Amino acid sequence: MQRRSILQLAVAGATGVGLASAPAAALPAPSRKPAKIPTRDGVGLHYQDWGAGKPVVFLHSWALASDMWAYQISPLVRSGRRCIAFDRRGHGQSDIPSGGYDYDTLADDLAAVLETLDLTEVTLVGHSMGGAEIVRYLTRHGAGRVEKAVLLAPTIPYMLKTRDHPFGLDRAAVDAIQAAWRRDFPQWLADNAGPFVTPETSPAMLRWLSDIMTRTPLEAMIACNDTVVETDFRAELPNIRTPTLILSGDRDFSAPLELTSRIAAEAMPKARLAVIPGAPHGLFVTHMDEVNHQIAAFLAS
Repeated sequence: MQRRSILQLAVAGATGVGLASAPAAALPAPSRKPAKIPTRDGVGLHYQDWGAGKPVVFLHSWALASDMWAYQISPLVRSGRRCIAFDRRGHGQSDIPSGGYDYDTLADDLAAVLETLDLTEVTLVGHSMGGAEIVRYLTRHGAGRVEKAVLLAPTIPYMLKTRDHPFGLDRAAVDAIQAAWRRDFPQWLADNAGPFVTPETSPAMLRWLSDIMTRTPLEAMIACNDTVVETDFRAELPNIRTPTLILSGDRDFSAPLELTSRIAAEAMPKARLAVIPGAPHGLFVTHMDEVNHQIAAFLAS
């Protein structure tokens, strides 16, 4: 090809003007995936879907949104996995209904995601409340679509103090915290965010997480907190026979290791507990390299 012809093609490409002799570029086929995934009661769930390969579906923690998984999704996509993360109802960019924040409905929402996208051989990954949603999904819908599960700092088996569970939270203490949220949640968050991370966590990272949380509607947040605190999973855990990795830190003040992950791992027949020294509840950002290594190794096993 002559130099003049090469320059003509370059200019045409840069300006968006096609040459008469050049074939028109084929447009990409339109996506058949819905903009939002509809739930059984008509709520639209916002989601992100990255990469290709065996699917990993992420469930975020209380008051956060699917964006929290950015530092897990990126390396998994690069390693050849398809990663789907969705916003719980009332969170992120999903619809905000007045109800449906119980675990049964949330498990049905997860079922809607898996069924709408027709996902099989799935690994479910959940943090905190998201891990409990995975447990309820497996006991309510079965493991037909699920191959493995990863629970990061889960809030199971039971968070409330009762006569037969004396190590949980007093309901009066929960009510006091919720009252503080109703007065000034941003200030409460600023006062109590420290134990969620480590002293080495950058102010920018903490601000990013706080910004996500303060955009969550207060009523949705409190309804979910009631669900987390009041739901007892002790009878369900022995029925979970899906291979499960439980990741927890020994400096988790939100879901203390000995009261949550340790008990859950002992109750679940195919669960393995991995403890990350020094990790707090926000281990998905504070100890992301170790978390990502553990998840990748588990996926490959």
